[in-house]
Amino acid sequence: MVYPTIKIESDRARRATNLRELWNFRELLILLAWRDIRVRYKQTLLGASWAILQPFLTMVVFSVLFGRFARLPSEGLPYPIFVYAGLLPWIFFQSVVTVSSNSLVDNAGLITKVYFPRMILPGATVLAGLVDFSIASTIMFAMMAFYRVWPRIEILLLPMLIGLLVMTAFAAGLWLSALNLKYRDVRHAVPFMMQVWLYLTPVIYPVTLLPPRWRWILALNPLCGTVESFRATLLGKLIPWQALGISATVALALLWYAARLFGRLERDFADIV
Repeated sequence: MVYPTIKIESDRARRATNLRELWNFRELLILLAWRDIRVRYKQTLLGASWAILQPFLTMVVFSVLFGRFARLPSEGLPYPIFVYAGLLPWIFFQSVVTVSSNSLVDNAGLITKVYFPRMILPGATVLAGLVDFSIASTIMFAMMAFYRVWPRIEILLLPMLIGLLVMTAFAAGLWLSALNLKYRDVRHAVPFMMQVWLYLTPVIYPVTLLPPRWRWILALNPLCGTVESFRATLLGKLIPWQALGISATVALALLWYAARLFGRLERDFADIV
């Protein structure tokens, strides 16, 4: 008699790539995000004011260096508001990716004790970063009123652009956090990568500064079309639909790849940690 062979396998790899599982653990997601916010500003002198000071002081420095001395073009807008409209999404992305890349290593004790979707950890840093982003946005609207720069109807697309920005930051954080757990020197490469990424993103300069034949290369950066469109919706400029479409496509591909890689490596997280 031939007996059937039954193979029992864990479905954790499948579940790890299921982004919808995050919704089932939304209470834990909110709890960890709130913990990150409290830890970030615990025993600080200025508290949440740092969420405003960081982009504002960076804007001042860039305005002096690149606006006054280098005289970079700003599409007919005052350079301070031009650069701040680019810094606002960039600083959110930079801070989220930097913190997310260390989220698994910093929560090693939690990973080894109980099961939950490990995507919760980088996801919590994204949620916490949105709080700082919201606070820093108040300066943006104050500057728009000061310089009398008014948006057009396209500003209704702002929530969609913020969602695309969140997805891009989550994808990059997911990818780097998994790699950092396996290769600990990734945490040393992330700050350098963020510096290079800044200059490959039209934050301090407009895309029109580049020759037309090279702009398609810059558009492959998933932040390029997002930052350009974010600035355009706020400052009443034309939205670069082609660049935005390319950025959205690249961001979706990055999220798919990051989720697959995260799911494949998650099986060994508890052992590696």
